[in-house]
Amino acid sequence: MLRTFLSAVMAVALLAMGAAPAAADRLVARVSISQQIMHVYHHGQLLYEWPVSTARSGKITPTGTWRPQFLSRNHRSSLYNNAPMPYGVFYSGNYAIHGTDQISRLGRPASAGCVRLHPSNARTFFDMVQAEGMGQTRVVVVR
Repeated sequence: MLRTFLSAVMAVALLAMGAAPAAADRLVARVSISQQIMHVYHHGQLLYEWPVSTARSGKITPTGTWRPQFLSRNHRSSLYNNAPMPYGVFYSGNYAIHGTDQISRLGRPASAGCVRLHPSNARTFFDMVQAEGMGQTRVVVVR
């Protein structure tokens, strides 16, 4: 009983400091801008490591931690000439993790700020977010 109480107190303290226990997130996407890689963790286990494209010179992929805000299976960009953004997982305003038709550019900066993936990987991630729920998913973007 004391252990349960202490665990609850610790969780509240972590939340108050702006941190959440890692176990609370069933699905975590960690994007490394410097490495142009996205790691996908499910229940703390690394399942996937995929090449990505983040912002090209003159554009920004924001760093930080977010929960997905909405999902869009067949999204088209209203900002960039109706560009296809299949399997979009939007996490910060207009920023999303999504599929791209510019597969040859994966592994190096090429986007206007989003995180681009191979369409099959984007679909896998999209389906995982749907299955686990946006409230149980965290997107982390680091330099």
